[in-house]
Amino acid sequence: MSSIIELKNITLSYDGDKILDNLSLSIENGQFVTFLGPSGCGKTTTLRIIGGFLTPDSGDVFFDGQRINDLPPHKRELNTVFQRYALFPHLNVFDNVAFGLKIQKVPKDEIRKRVLEMLEVVDLKGFDKRKVNRLSGGQQQRVAIARALVNRPKVLLLDEPLGALDLKLRKDMQLELLNIQRKTGITFIYVTHDQEEALTMSDMVVVMKDGVIQQYGRPEDIYNEPKNAFVADFIGESNIFDATMVKDYLVSFCGAEFACEDAGFGVNTPVDVVLRPEDITIVAPDASPIHGEVESVVFKGVHYQMSVRCGGLEWIVHSTKSAKVGEQVGLSFGPNDIHIMNRLFKAFDNVLTGEVTDEGKVTALDIEFERPDVTLPVGTKVKVVLQPADIEVVSLDLADRKVFLESLIYKGKYNEMIVYLYEEQTYVMLHSYLDQQVATDIGIKFHFENALVSPMDGEVGVDG
Repeated sequence: MSSIIELKNITLSYDGDKILDNLSLSIENGQFVTFLGPSGCGKTTTLRIIGGFLTPDSGDVFFDGQRINDLPPHKRELNTVFQRYALFPHLNVFDNVAFGLKIQKVPKDEIRKRVLEMLEVVDLKGFDKRKVNRLSGGQQQRVAIARALVNRPKVLLLDEPLGALDLKLRKDMQLELLNIQRKTGITFIYVTHDQEEALTMSDMVVVMKDGVIQQYGRPEDIYNEPKNAFVADFIGESNIFDATMVKDYLVSFCGAEFACEDAGFGVNTPVDVVLRPEDITIVAPDASPIHGEVESVVFKGVHYQMSVRCGGLEWIVHSTKSAKVGEQVGLSFGPNDIHIMNRLFKAFDNVLTGEVTDEGKVTALDIEFERPDVTLPVGTKVKVVLQPADIEVVSLDLADRKVFLESLIYKGKYNEMIVYLYEEQTYVMLHSYLDQQVATDIGIKFHFENALVSPMDGEVGVDG
């Protein structure tokens, strides 16, 4: 296949906030491609740039090899279907679908032929004379799609078009959309935050976070081989734990070492390890180095979801056979079930710059704290290292800083949070037992009494 859409180094900012950060992507002709990610990740912005409704600050958009940055939306060979269908309530189905063709002054016979053909494609044959306000939500959506497709675009952009539908109709329409795309052969570019939609409908999935593509690939590859903890956590349920890559094909986590099929991470490197719940088998306690107590069992229809506490970590297991709450069990998995990923936050410590401001006092992040063990001269620049557990989530009125919660990953015992410090324009990582809403402001407090303080040049200058 040849590329029909190419995005090269696309960057866009609003009020100083970067929405898209040097984004590059190639979309092949005839594919069903889905942009997937949480609210605010930049997926709809990307769609609007492709459609010509937004112009990037830098970078280029190519359509069939031609640069189209300055081409207005109505001159691009594509159409858009929005979540709100914007149908004309005073017109019947036929006239709604024919509207664009009439504007183009297409001959009446050609209009009739193309509209009726398209209504058959979207399974609305015989509905041409019906008023749109007498249609169900799913039927209205298909009218909107027919109206977009009747102009014979090369690309159809769909911005969360199923968002207004109830769950059952939404699932039905996923398959309808897929069938329409297969019948027409038109490139579909779809935006959603629903993981199931993306996995069900797409040839390729683009997972986005903070204006950056985290992973791009086939749905099965995204699910089975996530590139980092964010992708693993966002796509389906996962057990994600801190781990150490001992060496190639050997990883250590949960107090034991396991053979795996990954290499190239280095020696004794901090990594994330992912195990999908359905890849774990319940065995006898003495049959596995990972064993513990079943804490909960929930029947999910096709499987049981069990929570098992092993070595202080909560494991989620999906199985067609149920254990009992309180039962001691072992957990078994093979090397191919273990997925190793680079950590999103690669620095193991939070390293800050500080200064000795008085005898036994240090300032970091404009916060002065007592450190009687520091015997360096006043004015000495120091390195202040905080472990993730030394940063606490608190209410905003008790906080040292209001920060932006960039990401949250559950690690079986605590939530690993990465937060953005507005004033310093930097990131720190913390561990918390509290749940917080991602992409919102939260309060944090620094426990500098536990920090490691040393001169910037690395010389010994702290007692003890």
